[in-house]
Amino acid sequence: MMVSEWIKCPVCGSKTRARIREDTLLKNYPLYCPKCKQETLIDAEQLKITVIKEPDAKTQSR
Repeated sequence: MMVSEWIKCPVCGSKTRARIREDTLLKNYPLYCPKCKQETLIDAEQLKITVIKEPDAKTQSR
């Protein structure tokens, strides 16, 4: 039987609307949390979730 879990928000820790199984592979997935209304990029492989830190935008110099 396949094990599946709800993905928890990395910011507030509540359940999101997304679910993953053992064989799920996510790359650069935009995870949205309906409770804290934040979107976070994540990677997931074998029920392990890692948060992707986005680089800050740099201003253009002329």
